[in-house]
Amino acid sequence: MKKTTIYEIAKSLGIDSSTVSRALNDSPRVSKKTKVKVLDKAKELGYSANLLASNLRNKKSNTIGVVVPRISRYFFSTTIAGIEEAAFSHGYNVIISQSLEQLEREKKIIDNFVSNRVDGVLISISWETQECDHLKKLQNLNMPLVFFDRHCSDIPNSNKVLTGDFQGAYQATEHLIKKGCKKIAHFSGPQTLELYKNRLKGYKLALEDNNMKFDPILVHESSLLKNFGYDSMKILMKNNNGIDGVFSANDAAAVGAIKFLTTIGKKVPEDIAFVGFSNDPLSEVVEPSLTTVDQFGFEMGKKACELLIENINSKNLKPQEFKTIELQPTLIERLSSQKQR
Repeated sequence: MKKTTIYEIAKSLGIDSSTVSRALNDSPRVSKKTKVKVLDKAKELGYSANLLASNLRNKKSNTIGVVVPRISRYFFSTTIAGIEEAAFSHGYNVIISQSLEQLEREKKIIDNFVSNRVDGVLISISWETQECDHLKKLQNLNMPLVFFDRHCSDIPNSNKVLTGDFQGAYQATEHLIKKGCKKIAHFSGPQTLELYKNRLKGYKLALEDNNMKFDPILVHESSLLKNFGYDSMKILMKNNNGIDGVFSANDAAAVGAIKFLTTIGKKVPEDIAFVGFSNDPLSEVVEPSLTTVDQFGFEMGKKACELLIENINSKNLKPQEFKTIELQPTLIERLSSQKQR
């Protein structure tokens, strides 16, 4: 199908093509009457602007690159929904890529974003990302960058939207203590990531503030998939160390652990109480329903995208202008922690 051009619009109206171009770009050099005529004729002929050419002239692609570890994880799918809503409302397109928790894949994605001239990048880094030279390169290119959920600690001058991981973990652990738990285990994520370090710190301080001794044997570090929760619980029960509570740094591992307990006849929360983290939909449907910490993924994605667009529009940020937005988590009480004292 042949596309209508501005020359055809100009010919049908008997005016110069430059006048048509100015009218379509809302130039003050063209009268309102002429603009109306041009727009009506453009609509009649089915004209649509060549956005790519326009964007290249403006040195903007109106596109944002997004990197997440895994789209399949509920938390990241909700952050993407928030990102897309904010991007759409500001006239931006979104390219979404998965690192699959691999540093080399993450590096290639960033290179592709640079090659495709995205206007800015939103990223939640992979487990393997400990050195961040590929992201520092974006700053050197003056390409706006915003971290969400997971960030690089060796890039202090950066924009971040994070969860209050320390506070959420403290709340979760203290909740179990208040319900009467005397020996609380912790399923931790990879300690290469700041968010899991902070959740471990929150767990430890809650124990300390309640005169309970921290025991490193009760901390199990893993990728926090459901099968790792199952295996961690199996190991803890084999050691027969009197655990009566578990704070898991995500919901999936907690669900896996509960599944194991059902195979050996242990009851939740009567024998062992649980609190998870993230408010995954499965936390409501598991039996018993899982007490969890809501980290507001949709709001995080939306705020991160809005912050990135703000950066795109200003570009030259000074160190003191970088922002860290921390969303305050909320404990959602369900049946898994309702231990009778």
